[in-house]
Amino acid sequence: MKVSVIITTYNAEDWLRKVLVGFSVQTETDFELVIADDGSTPKTKEVLDAFSSKFKHPIVHVWQEDDGFQKSKILNKAILRANSDYLLFTDGDCVPRKDFVAVHLKYKEEGYFLSGGYFKLPMSISQAIADEDIISQNCFRISWLRRQGLNMNFKITKLTHTKLFADFMNWITPTKRSWNGHNSSGFKSDILAVNGFNHDMKYGGLDRELGERLFNLGLLSKQIRYSAICLHLDHARGYSSPEIWEKNNAIRSYNRRHKVIQIENGISSL
Repeated sequence: MKVSVIITTYNAEDWLRKVLVGFSVQTETDFELVIADDGSTPKTKEVLDAFSSKFKHPIVHVWQEDDGFQKSKILNKAILRANSDYLLFTDGDCVPRKDFVAVHLKYKEEGYFLSGGYFKLPMSISQAIADEDIISQNCFRISWLRRQGLNMNFKITKLTHTKLFADFMNWITPTKRSWNGHNSSGFKSDILAVNGFNHDMKYGGLDRELGERLFNLGLLSKQIRYSAICLHLDHARGYSSPEIWEKNNAIRSYNRRHKVIQIENGISSL
């Protein structure tokens, strides 16, 4: 298969279902879904079972016991279970546009990872999106979002379908070409070379820290935030705290300063 799509989730069945609908209508079908499940109840498996016949390849469900926020560990377990040499990472609250997988495959290149973004929706519109809105792709249309009450701002230009405009915006955007857990991809061999995600990090910057070590390895990155489009569904973040951010920022600062490539507490420690 061309790519393994790794999707993180935790007890968010309604949002995950919408995400799976999005992947069920992709223009590129030669991919597998690997669900990185950080301790959800059996309800998540029920959702996955309902979609088992919608995809060309079987859904791989990687689950671990609920032990608090352990995204790095479940991501590393999912990486080991992935059957492709190219990995696309996103979250179970990000509904992909129908060309999402195709765009990542179009721009993939050895020596690089791809850096995408998202368009964030308020809770009211997140809840209003129905399966048919995703299948028809109406939810990616600016006119539809405005009818649902979305306030207009510059960020909505991400949803413009014109390729020339998207390429231009990818080129001029001041946003860093970082590794973003909701929309990034790279070769499995590169991720293994840096020992995967850092188990010492909880919520807050753990994805970007992986990207910083990929840079230390010698990789470059490509900006595709205006080409690979997904809608971020709103939710609470009860797992964030100033203390965790302070610890994570200290780890990132140390690794940047010392040009760390491989962390000790990563895939090899599973």
